[in-house]
Amino acid sequence: MADPLGLPVGLQLYSVRKLLPNDYAGTLKQLAAIGYREVEAAGFFGHSADEVKAAMASAGLQCVSAHYPMGELQKDIDGTLKYAKVLGLAYVICSTPSVADPAKLASYPGGAGKYFRDGMTADDWRWNAEQFNEFGKKFKAEGIQFGYHNHTTEFHDVGGGLTGLDVLLKDTDPAYVTLEMDCGWVVAAGRDPMALFKQYAKRISMLHIKDLKPAVPGKLPGERVSTILGKGTIDYQPIFAAAKKVGIKHYFVEQEEFDGDPMQELTADYQYLHALLV
Repeated sequence: MADPLGLPVGLQLYSVRKLLPNDYAGTLKQLAAIGYREVEAAGFFGHSADEVKAAMASAGLQCVSAHYPMGELQKDIDGTLKYAKVLGLAYVICSTPSVADPAKLASYPGGAGKYFRDGMTADDWRWNAEQFNEFGKKFKAEGIQFGYHNHTTEFHDVGGGLTGLDVLLKDTDPAYVTLEMDCGWVVAAGRDPMALFKQYAKRISMLHIKDLKPAVPGKLPGERVSTILGKGTIDYQPIFAAAKKVGIKHYFVEQEEFDGDPMQELTADYQYLHALLV
């Protein structure tokens, strides 16, 4: 059975973040047994790049991408690049933004988390874009594509009719910075993935595929809870139809919360994708 995009089905390993520390190699083999062929890392749990590479090979998985928060990239961009090269990554993705002056995070009412959720300004996004361009040049020189992954904060209005995502993509060089669009968080933010495909078709190269339980009154968009694909509120058939037209390179299932056994639910996610006709 072919998947809807004719691509290997990938999994964002944040989905199994509670299992990997206890049995890294065994968890990867279980995922491969389900049928997943590509993975995207979210932390390496103290393993060297050579150890991760061997575990992936033993499981029959290809680790194409890895997520890093901006703060971690800033601390050791050269070390991250070296690790990525040994592991053979095609992509390194920034998973969360930062700010030029970290001191203002501590002084913001509610702290850093609330600032990133509510306080990011157009200047903050421009500063991130500058860093991303520099990182992207470094990675590109070594044959690795740098990119950014959205949550919901990027869709806040920052003035001038622009969102944070608009500023970020306007100020980053397409040659150096791609977008990994998280379809679940796009929907949670009240936006339409299909509209973003039209607006930013040439900027989006990878997707996160997650379904969400219904919104709970009083809860924020970023507090939506993920669930098994097809059991939540997002219809992925039109999303995949649109994705097919823009030439997506990779996509990763990401289920962040589970009601039952994670491996059983990740199996259901995989089966949903293979049953999806586009």
